[in-house]
Amino acid sequence: MLYLNQTLDEEKVFKDPVHRYVHVKDQVIWDLINTAEFQRLRRIRQLGTTYFTFHGAEHTRFNHSLGVYEVMRRIVDKLREKHVWSAEERILCLSAALLHDVGHGPFSHTFEKVFHTHHEEWTKQILLGDTELNRVLKRISDDFPRKVSEVIDKTYENKLIISLISSQIDADRMDYLLRDAYYTGVNYGNFDMERILRVMRVHEDFAVIKHSGMHAVEDYIMSRYQMYWQVYFHPVTRSAEVILRKAFQRAKFLYQSNYCFLHAPTFLTPLLEEKVSLEDYLRLDESIILYYFQMWQQEEDSILVDLCDRFMNRKLFKYVEFDPSSHMKLWPELISLFIKVGIDPDYYLEIDSSSDLPYDFYRPGEEGERLPIHLLMPGGELRELSRESDIVEAISGKKRTDHKLYYPLDLLDEKGKDPKMIGEIKALLSIND
Repeated sequence: MLYLNQTLDEEKVFKDPVHRYVHVKDQVIWDLINTAEFQRLRRIRQLGTTYFTFHGAEHTRFNHSLGVYEVMRRIVDKLREKHVWSAEERILCLSAALLHDVGHGPFSHTFEKVFHTHHEEWTKQILLGDTELNRVLKRISDDFPRKVSEVIDKTYENKLIISLISSQIDADRMDYLLRDAYYTGVNYGNFDMERILRVMRVHEDFAVIKHSGMHAVEDYIMSRYQMYWQVYFHPVTRSAEVILRKAFQRAKFLYQSNYCFLHAPTFLTPLLEEKVSLEDYLRLDESIILYYFQMWQQEEDSILVDLCDRFMNRKLFKYVEFDPSSHMKLWPELISLFIKVGIDPDYYLEIDSSSDLPYDFYRPGEEGERLPIHLLMPGGELRELSRESDIVEAISGKKRTDHKLYYPLDLLDEKGKDPKMIGEIKALLSIND
């Protein structure tokens, strides 16, 4: 029997708190799950520093990837009633869903900003390079790893398969909203996924939703909107991200300045030199980062020690609302005052911005254009979602942006600092003693 069609003697199931069970029957999926590259995702949190705010948010990229696979498995099975999948197309959908996040690094997005890496590029390298994953995928065909990579990269010829893993309503988003809501303990991300799957249909080369399921999709769109502003962009979480980013930034500066670390960052050296091989990258996980942060609290550099201590022991920066259009004129004065009181603004003063576009309709030629969600009307015609839904129309194309200024209040309150200057800083930050 061809490897593509091989099934396990007995179906494997993972008990899952979100989907109840994740079902694995295909040999190739089971083999992919058991590769070293996929198992590495157990050691990378799905929500980065969100556990500083919501203590239950300890779930991993491994959890999420299995969940996306399970949602995709259900979608493929549901659409099979109206759409004929070849054996390869089916496995391609499932493999891409399972592996879409395999290139994420520790504390992914913060990590990427400092070290100029991109998880999408690492995903491609892991799929196409000398890895266990690549060898498993090649057992289907020599070009199958490339096909999986193209689906994840959104360049594959079959746009339907791409849309199921990456669009405005896809397996990835449906899992992470439900999963992140569950583990953070909030209700914002909950919506009726089963209803959406029941009313999903194939139209030409993309999936559409029956008009009767519009309210379930409205709920999904609003869940996404609420999760971003109540969970993903929570200012306490962003404070932890700022400190993490500054600690990485300080370590990188010290390394490039030939500082002699008491605890040499051996596993991070390729990153600090920005010469990272695939083998180097796959060694990295959050346990490595936390080990160095623990050890660097014993270093001689006071800034690195302080930032690592803040991150490990949750001594976070305070924040105030900051409107760049009206407050930016204060920025040079704040920097000057921080320097005068002996606080380095490069590491202790940060403007952080968050923005999200919860839903958008198709605008040809615009940067970041997205395929809209279409409703299949009773007469067979298609209507773009916001044209039918007053709720979705109200937020369509409306990008919301939030800016906050982060700073260490405890350092401002230290004894020995010029009280007049500290008063000026607090006045600029609108802080009440």
